[in-house]
Amino acid sequence: MSNEIAIRLMVFGGLFAIFAVLETLAPRRARVQPRGGRWFANLSISAINSAALWLLSYAAPFLVVGAALDAWANGWGLLNQVVWPLWAEVLLALLVLDLAIWAQHLVTHKVPLFWRFHRMHHADRDMDVTTAVRFHPVEILASMGVKIALVYALGPQAMAVILFEILLNGTALFTHANLRLPRWLERGLRLVLVTPDMHQIHHSDRREEHDSNYGFALSIWDRIFRTYRAEPLPDLVTGLQWQDERPAKLGWSLWLPFR
Repeated sequence: MSNEIAIRLMVFGGLFAIFAVLETLAPRRARVQPRGGRWFANLSISAINSAALWLLSYAAPFLVVGAALDAWANGWGLLNQVVWPLWAEVLLALLVLDLAIWAQHLVTHKVPLFWRFHRMHHADRDMDVTTAVRFHPVEILASMGVKIALVYALGPQAMAVILFEILLNGTALFTHANLRLPRWLERGLRLVLVTPDMHQIHHSDRREEHDSNYGFALSIWDRIFRTYRAEPLPDLVTGLQWQDERPAKLGWSLWLPFR
């Protein structure tokens, strides 16, 4: 899987550019803060996260795709104990991994310690493609640890893990994009996928709204576990109730969990 990183970067970069252009042409909501400062802070956070994961790869060389290869080589994990068609293994792995990310997201809202770090993501007063990469480095490292443990337990094909990572990155950019979709298209898509309109409710500054719509890729988990909210309350405001201009500052954002 020597080309895995290059493939993921190309897909991510391409989708980032596409959604950045589309949200400029058809914005869903007016901006609260200037784009320049926010983008610098959010993309700098993403660069720090990438560096942290790169350093982690030396301490724990088996990151998520490597974990799948290692599990396969040693016969570890549920799927390495059965003989199923490749398509069935890939489909099951995608569903299980997406459900795990949904559950992890729910936990970051319900456990106060985890919320201290996750709220940096929610502090962004505007939602656009850069919000998709605005996660605290501690949360990113913890999330990677959870995914590695799950991959060892499940034993999916490395191909399934790569497809899931591409799906997760692509849908995160899409759901956070400040993008107005035609109503008929948005309604159709949200039967399967999380849409920008659906996810902006999760970023509301009202507790009853941001405790809903936890999905990243598939919308089915919120429907199954009754955390789905179809429409926002009037006058939706994204971000946190107590914030000001500081979420657009890099240092303030990184230090937020310790305040």
